[in-house]
Amino acid sequence: MDIQIQNISFTYGDRPVLEDLSTEFQQGTFYAILGPNGSGKTTLLDLISGFLLPDRGSVLVDHRSISAMSKLETARMISLVSQNHEINFPFTVGQVVMMGRHPYIDRFGHPSQTDRDRVNQVMMDTGIFDLRERKVTELSGGEKQRCVVARALCQNTPVLLLDEAFSNLDINHTLHILDMVKNSVLTQNKIIIAVLHDLNLASAWADELLFLKNGEIRAAGPTRDVLTRETIENVFQVKSKVEFNEYLQARQAYFKKA
Repeated sequence: MDIQIQNISFTYGDRPVLEDLSTEFQQGTFYAILGPNGSGKTTLLDLISGFLLPDRGSVLVDHRSISAMSKLETARMISLVSQNHEINFPFTVGQVVMMGRHPYIDRFGHPSQTDRDRVNQVMMDTGIFDLRERKVTELSGGEKQRCVVARALCQNTPVLLLDEAFSNLDINHTLHILDMVKNSVLTQNKIIIAVLHDLNLASAWADELLFLKNGEIRAAGPTRDVLTRETIENVFQVKSKVEFNEYLQARQAYFKKA
């Protein structure tokens, strides 16, 4: 399975966001998308998920156009943790996480024991099982974010999209969930595509990096190859030093204003 982005362009009003962009995502790989604000990172995820459709070009998931898939087919193929994950209705945590199982439940059916077991397991894995009867509207920002991530994990799709999914989480919960999704790449051959702002976090966890700027790909490939001083200066206009960190067993970058 793979995702092919073929010459896509997208415009908001009269503002071009992505222009003739092509790339490919392969199963069994954790990708991080990086770039300045407004570079098109969220738009790219929204196009992959089918939430938006390109003005030109196509998005193929497992050799099928995302625009030709039904909502049910898409929901069984791709799950998305959006950066705009506000839930304004007083659902319980358990109810929200169960929403991830809806693509597998008949329209007038009820959750099976398998669905309930999956929900309970994911809530335990993400550390929110004790919150299962709490209203989502009563949670802290970090608790709510873990709830939304748990809902996406419950969907159990071959493709998981994470759009700044760790912005409200402390470092302990961030590392724990990154470990969970990385393990799903290794054991279940999934495609993980995460929009991140922290280059060092991306370097420590992602197999490949894709740098966007002004709607164009400026660098893409294995993390060890593309996380360089030249790439960082070109994309972010900051001076940096990049070196291998023995403790993390990954390249890490240190910055100062250019």
